[in-house]
Amino acid sequence: MREIVLDTETTGIDPASGHRIVEIGAVELINHLPTGQTFHVYLNPERAVPAEAVAIHGLSDDFLKDKPLFAAVAADFIAFIGEAPLIIHNAGFDMKFLNAELGWLGLPELVMERATDTLAMARRRHPMAPNSLDALCKRYGIDNSRREKHGALLDAELLAEVYLELIGGRQTAMTLAPEPVRAPALAAAARQNPLARPVALPPRFTAAEAEAHEALVKALGPQALWNKFHTSQ
Repeated sequence: MREIVLDTETTGIDPASGHRIVEIGAVELINHLPTGQTFHVYLNPERAVPAEAVAIHGLSDDFLKDKPLFAAVAADFIAFIGEAPLIIHNAGFDMKFLNAELGWLGLPELVMERATDTLAMARRRHPMAPNSLDALCKRYGIDNSRREKHGALLDAELLAEVYLELIGGRQTAMTLAPEPVRAPALAAAARQNPLARPVALPPRFTAAEAEAHEALVKALGPQALWNKFHTSQ
């Protein structure tokens, strides 16, 4: 199964207000494992990048001025993601921007149904806990020490590891060696003839507790089910 873990960086929070994508990072997974195939591009947003956005991802006007427009990379991006499901943290945000960019070019939009939102998954698994990408990396012991600022490709790589944990842990994508299987006769013999302890365990109840139990059993009457298993001392 092929999946694409994807992240974007933008100039702001709403494309309807004229904000644009400045970076796309995507990682290919096959059967939940990264293949090493990635898509990564910085984009000229054709507008100024607000200071508050630069503080988040570090992508300044000067850095982005010679980068390609989205129109120049749209075909390569569409070819890379193909028809694969998209794995995105806070999917509504990234899908909104991607569809805005595609729509401005007159290209078909991406349907929301193909996006798996790892933020929603994390909130279901860890309700009332912080579920940012950094918080999830910390929870699952994923090294995010390189993440001084947001970066689309690095965040996609980290999210691929987080996603693997959210769907059940690393064993879901690994081939584990089977445990040795006992022959049926040996397994049955082990169950029927357990090894005796070299030294018996000491009693774990007091004399008073034993007397109280004895009285309770007698009070149940001779037809009580317990009498099939209980032996008086």
